[in-house]
Amino acid sequence: MTAARRIHAVVTGRVQGVGFRWATLEHAESAGLSGWVRNRPDGSVELEAQGPVERIDDLERWLHEGPRWAEVASVELRPIDVADDEADTAFEVR
Repeated sequence: MTAARRIHAVVTGRVQGVGFRWATLEHAESAGLSGWVRNRPDGSVELEAQGPVERIDDLERWLHEGPRWAEVASVELRPIDVADDEADTAFEVR
């Protein structure tokens, strides 16, 4: 079995109203990741993602760019504990 990793991220900049959540969903689904993404009241986007280490690494790189309409100012990333009960669930927009 491939080693799993889970991250929590907060992305700031022009990331709301530009399809950031939906592009994150698409990127995560295509990589087979589980987790969620949501807008925060302060204008940032927050997410948790879990999956194979190399696919999480790829998502981390992508978050610094985002979709073409976004302007990412910063990405705050931190590792969190893998959620064993989420291993086979989908990625969702909250």
